Amino acid sequence: MLKKTGDDFQFPSRSPDIANVIATLIWLALVVGIILVWRCAPWPCPAWLVPLLENPYVEAVAGAKVILERAGICPDMRVLDAGCGPGRLTVPASIMVGPSGHVVAVDIQRRMLQMLRDRIEENGLTNVELVHAGLGEGRLAANEFDIALLVTVLGEIPNKVAALREIYECLRPGGVLSITEVLPDPHYQSFSRVCRLVADSGFRELAIFRGCLSYTLNVGKPAPDNPELLCHQSQERN
Repeated sequence: MLKKTGDDFQFPSRSPDIANVIATLIWLALVVGIILVWRCAPWPCPAWLVPLLENPYVEAVAGAKVILERAGICPDMRVLDAGCGPGRLTVPASIMVGPSGHVVAVDIQRRMLQMLRDRIEENGLTNVELVHAGLGEGRLAANEFDIALLVTVLGEIPNKVAALREIYECLRPGGVLSITEVLPDPHYQSFSRVCRLVADSGFRELAIFRGCLSYTLNVGKPAPDNPELLCHQSQERN
């Protein structure tokens, strides 16, 4: 549209629009660059990116309630939230296990644990223990947990085999490790890769829950008198 100034007609300046386009392209390039670098490096998600972990999209494709139900969490259980972050799963898990149950939340980032501590206080929870450690460092007690959760965390761990073996050791015989991966997480681990890693760590497949943009794989630690985990039916569900 022409703009009239006095007796002359002039085209309006387009420089602000061009500047916005350039700024947008630069921002997109930075985001793509960060994702590519992050994909190649096993860095944990920083606390300032928590909105990427907790938002309507993540809740729709891998909601906390669905993940905990898939894992089979029940009252009185002892649960490990491995790589707990700010506690998207820790808080509801502590409520599900009840006052007689116990949840241990492990994370390598102090800032994440502080965010979780604030949530624990806000909800008046007394059955949650926080541990500042990296998975695979040997900080977890053996034969301690009924269920372990590993949700969008495996790709952030430098030594995945050591982490999975530590989780294996900390589970009680017959215990379950529930692994969930969600796209487009930069550290997304393919189903076939996760299957290889857990098999190499001694786990047995129990159940698979597939979605278009996520999946959950439940694996178990065989009991000495029940190596085939007969108390659990191996199954695949949508």
